[in-house]
Amino acid sequence: MCDRLRQTPAAAKQLTSNGLSIPFDGDRFTLLRDSAPLLSDPAALRRRFHEDGYLHLRGALDPDEVRALRADYFSRFDPVYLRPGTEPVHGVFSGQLPPDLPPHGWPGHPAHSFARSAAFTRFIENPRLLRLAETLLEAPALLLPRRIVRHFHRGSPTATRAHVDFDYLDAGSDHLVTMWIPLGDCSVETGGMVYLEGSHRLGHEKLAPLREVTDRPDDPRPISHDLFWVSSQLGLRWMHAVSRAGDITLHNSHLIHASLDVTGDVMRLSTDLRFARRDDAIDHRWTIPWSGDDGN
Repeated sequence: MCDRLRQTPAAAKQLTSNGLSIPFDGDRFTLLRDSAPLLSDPAALRRRFHEDGYLHLRGALDPDEVRALRADYFSRFDPVYLRPGTEPVHGVFSGQLPPDLPPHGWPGHPAHSFARSAAFTRFIENPRLLRLAETLLEAPALLLPRRIVRHFHRGSPTATRAHVDFDYLDAGSDHLVTMWIPLGDCSVETGGMVYLEGSHRLGHEKLAPLREVTDRPDDPRPISHDLFWVSSQLGLRWMHAVSRAGDITLHNSHLIHASLDVTGDVMRLSTDLRFARRDDAIDHRWTIPWSGDDGN
């Protein structure tokens, strides 16, 4: 089943992002290419990252460690949140929110304590992740302290809008590597990330007209909440993957990306980490631990 889902479907079907439809067909979507075979060749990895604006690496992490972290996270919730008869590691939404649950990531929400837990800290401070970032940045690097935990269930009111990371870190250098790590298997039905093919080569003048279609007119950072609009206006396809626990995707600070809505019962849990050159200027907003109410 999973291998079949890895293929771009020949027959179109509708997906959504922020509640807006986008056809899931070969005109709008294509697969991310796996760069894991290049892991033993740092120069080839850098060339691929520069060329594509991203690296998708299958099996880069121990899947059992990823699943253990997923189980830890969902075990922090009131059991009413999970479908009866399922284990926390499955992360299956019951359709019922726990009473008095704070907004995601705010103090008192499980994501807030999880992001500060010893288990999560050990996981994200894996030396292999730092070495990978340093390979791409070609310099000693550091993991920025603002380390985000994202979690979406079916019916979540918003998905990640189309944007480039530098618009959120523009008080520092743009020599950045973002590492997106799904904490569990993640497909398009689970609200996976999508990346706009070749968009890291576009100038600001190409992006400005896209901002006319937005659900956040007072926030200049997102490009648009309408992925179909973005793809149509630029004539570019969204790239996707069906990720398994242990896969990671890295991208530079100028590649347009977004996420899809969760349409199934399995919830999406992920973290996105950002690495910078140790000697570069760092956006001060990213030097403090993440909280859902930090305004960033």
